[in-house]
Amino acid sequence: MHINELFSLDGKCAVVIGGAGKIGFPMTEALAEAGAKVFIASTNKENWSKSVLKLQSKGLDVEGLTMDQSNEDSVVNFIADVTKKFKVPDILINAGCIRPMQHFFHDSVENWDKSMSVNARGIFITCRAFGNEMAKQGMGSIINISSVYGMVAPDMNIYEGSNFETEPDYPFLKGGIISFTKYLASYFSKNNVRVNCISPGGFFDNQPEPFLTKYVNKTPLGRMASEEDFKGIIAYLASDMSKYVTGQNIKIDGGWTTW
Repeated sequence: MHINELFSLDGKCAVVIGGAGKIGFPMTEALAEAGAKVFIASTNKENWSKSVLKLQSKGLDVEGLTMDQSNEDSVVNFIADVTKKFKVPDILINAGCIRPMQHFFHDSVENWDKSMSVNARGIFITCRAFGNEMAKQGMGSIINISSVYGMVAPDMNIYEGSNFETEPDYPFLKGGIISFTKYLASYFSKNNVRVNCISPGGFFDNQPEPFLTKYVNKTPLGRMASEEDFKGIIAYLASDMSKYVTGQNIKIDGGWTTW
């Protein structure tokens, strides 16, 4: 097969949960640019409408549909709607995440529970529902989004002098996603459904000083991630370029975890 065919997603159906977010948006764009029909899934239309219009204005085949990843009926109905509109999804990107613990380690148990009830519950429900439908077709690619903090502890020194830090539920969830990805890859292997994970480092979002300088100085490539840094890896894992790759966690961190 020619290299262009291996990278092409022509005729494929992709779903990006959290596809209007700062990491999910460039992934949505990349899949559509590669030829896929892409559906952004989010809890309400307000979350995805502007992103859909922006991508459609570029001539990309993108739609938005409402879905609550923590509600099994909502997920099942979403898959049925997508299948009716186009076809059974070939690709799922799990980029949706809520972060309710804004008081970090001193936040409430109730906010910890809220995080688990949406984030952990959502990963299980969506991967099972989409994976089962892909398994019936004998093919598919699920890509979960973890974090470098799913592999290594946060360096608390980089947060000194700033008014924020990493929430305790975040590494708990992101570490679990990596392990769950491996479980799913094994479970669905007989059905030719591949399941992989990417672990981004910090994404530049106009973070304040001194955090920004400390983070950049700790990163071998000397910068935080940008939108462009996520497009290639998503196109690779979604396409036949990676058809012999499953159960992997790929770091997109500028070398952050090297030192």
